Amino acid sequence: MDDRERVSSVYSPGNVPITPPGLEAIYSACRRLYPDQPNPLQVTALVKYWLGGPDPLDYISMYANPGDPDRNIPPHWHYISFGLSDLHGDCRVYELGVSDGPSGFGFELTFRLKREPGEANPPTWPAALMQALARYVFQSENVLCSGDHVSWHTPLDGSESRIQHMLMTEDAQLQPISSILGVVNFIQIVGVCGEELKAAQHWNGPGIIELLRSKPCAGGPWLVTDMRRGETIFELDPHLKERLDQGIEQEGSNLSGVSAWCSWDEPGEHDNRSSDSDDDKENKKDEDENERDLRRCSAETERRTISQFESEQIKATLKKGLSSTHLNVKEESQSHSRKESFDSTVSSEGPTELIRTRSLESVHLKFNLEAGSLLPLALRGRLKHGRHFTFKGIMNDIAITLVSSSVVGSITDEEHPFAAHGTWLQVLIQDEAIDDMIDDLDELSSPDEILCPKTYSWPEKRLCITILPDES
Repeated sequence: MDDRERVSSVYSPGNVPITPPGLEAIYSACRRLYPDQPNPLQVTALVKYWLGGPDPLDYISMYANPGDPDRNIPPHWHYISFGLSDLHGDCRVYELGVSDGPSGFGFELTFRLKREPGEANPPTWPAALMQALARYVFQSENVLCSGDHVSWHTPLDGSESRIQHMLMTEDAQLQPISSILGVVNFIQIVGVCGEELKAAQHWNGPGIIELLRSKPCAGGPWLVTDMRRGETIFELDPHLKERLDQGIEQEGSNLSGVSAWCSWDEPGEHDNRSSDSDDDKENKKDEDENERDLRRCSAETERRTISQFESEQIKATLKKGLSSTHLNVKEESQSHSRKESFDSTVSSEGPTELIRTRSLESVHLKFNLEAGSLLPLALRGRLKHGRHFTFKGIMNDIAITLVSSSVVGSITDEEHPFAAHGTWLQVLIQDEAIDDMIDDLDELSSPDEILCPKTYSWPEKRLCITILPDES
């Protein structure tokens, strides 16, 4: 009997289950973990997603976890989602999968929030946060995996907390489960400070997760988020900074790209026009200012719609699309060229084979300060380890990929270090130049001290980079 027949037999006349199989599988896992809480408090979507409601998660259960005093694990609230996996098996949300494949998107979200003394009922804001993440998954079809990070740029609970971003990891207690509808993993959200998010970007998410586990007040073994935590792990234990630096030096960074404000041009096209009059230059300046104003207004208009705001917040820094799991696998595989993984980072509305690839004599790269501050990371954590790093334009199709000499499949080579494929530019930074550029750009690691605009130039490499102020 195949999987489709097994599901059909479950729903045969006279044999309709009281609880659908996907839902029952998660409930069973929860009952095993919390046998004393058969009916936990739940947040429920008033209008289910398949009926046109805005919230993809049907339910979010909230359990009281006593913690483990002997291991310095505090009492906390444990939130578990229902809806990113196939709960029903009747195709109302997902196409029917197979028992050994992923159920729906293949995961559910969990979150552990430290329980305040005397707190009788769990706060509901984590449920809203989980719904926002679920909306992103449904809109983008990008799953959240252990090791991912999400930049949120606002306190997760709307307070004045320093916990303003998220890392993803496997849930500390809930193991993957299987049903006739497929496999479900439990991905736990871990709240982190801005400095910890930056460390995860410069090194990798799993490394920072392990540092958080080592400090009970920063998460401990079960990674319990404390919204009142006022110190980062590096303030709690300055020696962890050495561990971070060592990890970056030895392993490099897992972050292979970000969405950013960026642009590029060939200096001969714009920057070196000797015939430009002062009036032309002034007009060009006015045009640039108008363009920035329009861009700012466009961004502000988009952010008036909360769902779009949530989506853009996450897409700007999630590794999906720019550093997906299959891309990293291809980097280590001899049977695939890295050109394939590059192509996966840049979308195109038309057939890419019709776009002409051309070499450029020189290149002028432009980044806003936020994106420019990642250049030392790109060089030290990626190119120095034989990898690549991509800046993808937030509001356009522009992409800039920095590649090292070790990367195969690139459209650049030593004789032609700059190559463009449509609006996608690849820049080859040869190994002997990386350390010099790291030294020249090191001050960008402390962006607050940079006065913009500022241009860095390497005439012998026919390359210059301008850092522009962030839009206010």
